[in-house]
Amino acid sequence: MCYNKGMLKKNDYTVEPIETSAALNMVIEKHYLHRAAPCSKAFGIFERGGFFGGTLMGVVCYGVPAYNPILKSICGEEEMNNVYELTRLWIDDSVPKNGESFLISNSLKLLDKEIIVSYADSSYDHLGIVYQSSNWYFIGLTKPTKDIRIRGLDLHPASITDKFRGHKNRTEKLIEMFGEENIYKDDRARKYRYVTFSADKRRRKELMKKLTYPILPYPKENNVKSKFIEESTEARMVSA
Repeated sequence: MCYNKGMLKKNDYTVEPIETSAALNMVIEKHYLHRAAPCSKAFGIFERGGFFGGTLMGVVCYGVPAYNPILKSICGEEEMNNVYELTRLWIDDSVPKNGESFLISNSLKLLDKEIIVSYADSSYDHLGIVYQSSNWYFIGLTKPTKDIRIRGLDLHPASITDKFRGHKNRTEKLIEMFGEENIYKDDRARKYRYVTFSADKRRRKELMKKLTYPILPYPKENNVKSKFIEESTEARMVSA
């Protein structure tokens, strides 16, 4: 099938709020991870026309990060309840190439929080190009950490976490179920971290002053061991 990959024409598309359940159903079906994510607000990009007045061509989901320190780490504890994470983004391949940035920029205007953070996963060779083209700020890499793995099972670490969420002794539970010889820890791929602000000029300036991370040049290649990025990030980075 041949798709028109020219620039998106704004009059041909619109961005509207949609039910979070509908967005997550599409994410599970279409997104490369095929897995749900925290989703407090969801928006769709619609191609105008058709019998029902528009066709849903993509979704973006925003949720509150499950890990509490992340909320505090971006602009401090004072702003911790003012943070969303862009958790999922999917757009049909037929949408013109700037469709993702169009969906992001227009959905940001409809949010009820001002600080939005998102991540690009280096293990999938993602650099966060869509965030760069949308003028987000690159604020370094996530810290090195390890994930629990189960030998012989191709499970994403988040799936293991979800399965045993709430258990105080998660590792012991896994050892009991699968045997100690099959439980091991593996390095988690580091992610490129981006942030933007959905606020007026005065408020944006205020939030920029509160930002606890350094603003760094955009990464241009997937080299998570880049000495410049690591040293610049670790020098001023707070725990996330």
